[in-house]
Amino acid sequence: MELKLILESLLFTSQKPLSPVELRDVLTRAAVEEGADESVKELNRMDPDRILAALQELAGEHEAGRRSYRLVCVAGAWQFVTEPMFSPWLRSLLGVKNRPSRLSQPALETLAIIAYRQPITRAEMEQIRGVAVDGVIASLTERGLILQSGRAEVVGRPMQYSTTAGFLEYLGLGGLEDLPDASELRRIPVQRPVSLLTVDPGLVTVPDALVSLEVTGDLGLSLSPSMPAEISKANLPSESVQGSESSEST
Repeated sequence: MELKLILESLLFTSQKPLSPVELRDVLTRAAVEEGADESVKELNRMDPDRILAALQELAGEHEAGRRSYRLVCVAGAWQFVTEPMFSPWLRSLLGVKNRPSRLSQPALETLAIIAYRQPITRAEMEQIRGVAVDGVIASLTERGLILQSGRAEVVGRPMQYSTTAGFLEYLGLGGLEDLPDASELRRIPVQRPVSLLTVDPGLVTVPDALVSLEVTGDLGLSLSPSMPAEISKANLPSESVQGSESSEST
């Protein structure tokens, strides 16, 4: 029996998405059970890369078959999903589940910065956005989209933040490599603090001269130590700074 058909039966029956490692464990358990025949034993300790290749081939076949459903990978796990065009009939059958409220524009901007520059500290996020992000970070953490992933190797050792598997599920991505290209965002330089300027433990405040931003010739952003601490919206692209409030609602 073909491996991809076995995997198809497992995913079709499973109540949750399964990763290649989890599928390998199922194949291994079946191979060592008493009474397992030789065809089952041959799949013992299957290489996850071979399982992944079979899943990708299976996904291609379902897509080419133009069925009402397809096989997708979200956050590293595979599952069958129905095509969006059939949602009116599915809502009629299953009803509509309450979904979390949408993220605000400040939250989306901060989440994008974390996704492309992770791991990143709060001070570094504020250098890029030009506004405080404390409230946004709390909201994103509460929703399980980001987490504290370690501490930066600088004076004060501020906390760093990264995205979670829930972030990938929220956007329907198989992994971070599936994020759209954002080379301009990655090019924005960030000045790490050189000294501890706050008495709050675990926090590093960046000097005013370091958080000033200016527009370069290619519309990228760069740090300018000589600029005043106040950031003029007129000198920045509209999408770069959404406001200068000390905190933002989410």
